Amino acid sequence: MKKTLVKYPYLTKDVEIYERENGHKIVLAHKEGGMVNISSWVRTGSINEDDINNGISHFLEHLMFKGTHKHKAGYFDRTLEAKGAIVNAATWKDYTFYYVTLPKGEGNKDFYEAIELHADMMLDPVLPEEEIGSEFDLNDENVKDKRERHVVIEEIRMRKDQPWSKVYNAANNKMYKKHPYKRDVIGTPEIISQVSQKTIMDYYKKHYTPNNVTTIVVGDFNHEEILEKVCKEFDWKNRENYENPKFEIDEPTNHTIYVEDTASVNTGFLMFGYLTAPANNVKDSILMDLINIILGDGDSSRLNQNLIEKVEEPLFNYVGTDYYQFRDGNNFFVEANFKPEKKDEAIEQLKQEIDKIKTSITEREFKKAVKKTKAQFANNAETVSEIADTIGSYMTVCNNLVLIEDYLDILSNLTIEDAQDAAKRYLNINNAVISVLMPSN
Repeated sequence: MKKTLVKYPYLTKDVEIYERENGHKIVLAHKEGGMVNISSWVRTGSINEDDINNGISHFLEHLMFKGTHKHKAGYFDRTLEAKGAIVNAATWKDYTFYYVTLPKGEGNKDFYEAIELHADMMLDPVLPEEEIGSEFDLNDENVKDKRERHVVIEEIRMRKDQPWSKVYNAANNKMYKKHPYKRDVIGTPEIISQVSQKTIMDYYKKHYTPNNVTTIVVGDFNHEEILEKVCKEFDWKNRENYENPKFEIDEPTNHTIYVEDTASVNTGFLMFGYLTAPANNVKDSILMDLINIILGDGDSSRLNQNLIEKVEEPLFNYVGTDYYQFRDGNNFFVEANFKPEKKDEAIEQLKQEIDKIKTSITEREFKKAVKKTKAQFANNAETVSEIADTIGSYMTVCNNLVLIEDYLDILSNLTIEDAQDAAKRYLNINNAVISVLMPSN
């Protein structure tokens, strides 16, 4: 096995990365205490979907908990939760991950059992028809099935009805021309109602391969023993690897794209969406994090202060920003909820505030944002779960945990001029997608 050591800030020992001959990566991180986290990150999400199977990654995530050849549906959750474990999973554009956080138990007994169950779930899911539910016609009102297919469809419907989801999906779709990031991770009822057990299992076999999985263990344990245990339990039995395709990365639009829709809402919703640097560009990612804090993070942010707190009759009920990191290019969003009769004025005020940050960041704002970013980075090294999440993201989205070694040095050496330059490069109105949702009546 190839071994790499990474100096992870705030941890007392180097993080160990082991790459097995089959490509499966195992990461061991030391964190004092009685809790441990075991997680596996799979390099597949909506990025590997198309218009025919959109949503299959998320559907599969649900079905992975529905039993193996050794254990029936419910055994995994029931057994671990009885030991005080938190068990969950999540799907996003670049990845799907599964985790267990629990006390080690006397003599590490519970810890070892958690590794065994986690590996069994990752390597041998049955995806039973009786748990999935039959394929059905969405127009058939007599279908009363409550199995997982219907659970996921109901989740999709609930999310689609949310105003923020509507305005985000419209912006996200227009930000990309060809890249699969343009699709919604959760998929559509039409696809989920018809996708077969065989199609889902074929997708699992194709993407859940040794070279696409990183298994992370964080806690206070004997590394040699746990490495041996993880290698033993993750017996891939010569499963063939799959090389994920590389996609052409879309350039930002060269003219402002405006989209507007209506829904049963009482107020207006809008988002400005921008494509920025890929996640492994650590410097620019940190700079946009700082801009996110200064411009729209919380009550003390510029947008909240200038457009709500200091205004006698504000047009906005809420205004803020979001920053998402992805392998093939990060997203920066400015978002607002506003009085619908003031739509044009609201858009113009946001444009002005975004322009101001390109030339007028104060020393106080900048230092506060740097301090907050350092504190957040330190906080993310406080628990085994947060450490595992950070490692998983760097390994899967940035494709390189070594990048974390330079994070604090890069942050400490940034200047106001660097931040303003990043704002000029990435927050140009000609590169923006503006998505608006208005009341239908």
